[in-house]
Amino acid sequence: MENLLRPLIVIGGSVVLTLVIGWTTDLLLRKADQRHHETPLWGLLRRGRIPYQLVLCAAFLRATYDEAQLLEQYRTTIGRALTLVLIGATAWLVIRIAAAVVETSYSRYARVHRDPARVRRVRTQVTLIMRVVSAIVGVVAAAAMLLTFPAMRAAGASLLASAGLLGIVAGIAAQSTLSNLFAGLQIAFGDMVRLGDVVVVEGEWGTVDEITLTFLTVRTWDERRITMPVSYFTAKPFENWSRGGAQMTGTVFLHVDHAAPLPAMREKLRDILRECPAWDGRHYDLTVTDSTPSTMEVRALVTAKDPDDLWTVRVTVREQLVRWLAETHPYALPRVNTADAVLPPTHPRPDAHLPRPTRSRVHEPPRSTGR
Repeated sequence: MENLLRPLIVIGGSVVLTLVIGWTTDLLLRKADQRHHETPLWGLLRRGRIPYQLVLCAAFLRATYDEAQLLEQYRTTIGRALTLVLIGATAWLVIRIAAAVVETSYSRYARVHRDPARVRRVRTQVTLIMRVVSAIVGVVAAAAMLLTFPAMRAAGASLLASAGLLGIVAGIAAQSTLSNLFAGLQIAFGDMVRLGDVVVVEGEWGTVDEITLTFLTVRTWDERRITMPVSYFTAKPFENWSRGGAQMTGTVFLHVDHAAPLPAMREKLRDILRECPAWDGRHYDLTVTDSTPSTMEVRALVTAKDPDDLWTVRVTVREQLVRWLAETHPYALPRVNTADAVLPPTHPRPDAHLPRPTRSRVHEPPRSTGR
């Protein structure tokens, strides 16, 4: 009877104690979250209740398993398995706690500073810091798990002795990976590109959607995702439309006839922009930038507060100006001249060598002189 009750008491007590402590901790975090609405720390810490309970349960079972006297022949194997679970759950809990602290710090910063560029910069740094922390914790946890095996501890000396040679070989083999890793750190803390920046890479316009230590994802206007190594942004030039403020100036080019009414087009451009909500009201202009034998090029200059609004302003101006010209001034649109060319007086006619046709006189019938 004792052989049956002892394992039940040990294992059941560990599980019950884990549930009680976990429920009490979660209750305290919930009350703290309700009292302190200004910080999301307590609510974020509640996300770690599952690894927290795993740590408690694994620790209790590991400490009391010898007292249970259950499966004596597998004591070493079960003890090592509980140790591995404890290490893995502890690493998981540390990552959740670090994520809660970092996310809380970012929320406070974003609430105090209203500059979108600075907020995006900090968001990029916070994201990459969390990835670095997760990688470090994962590597340490994996090393600790390996050291629980006696064979690994025995081979530690030889591994350390050959670490220098292996490091050189690994560095040569993973040269591109290491370059991307350092490029990711340079992007994070060098403020070259941030999450949410509008960039143009390889002729594609899009928004930076994700930044990791090795690659970067750009979301294009048509919802495609372009993934490229972060070393691209440290080795090649690219356009960042969000640097130095989000305000932008755009152009709309039209080809019109030489007789186009430019003063009326300027007034119409002003009316179009006043009715366009995306125009920020800073500046507008319409000038002739080029001329060809058949048309002249007209440039409409517009401004907007960000690239998205600038796109809206440009397409609105282009559409409404072309429609207004077609409805009110159709002669101002480009035309193909099909009339005969007017030759100078001294230029010989192409049909001068042909005989001129003689005109035959048409005899009219005699008029009747009826009385």
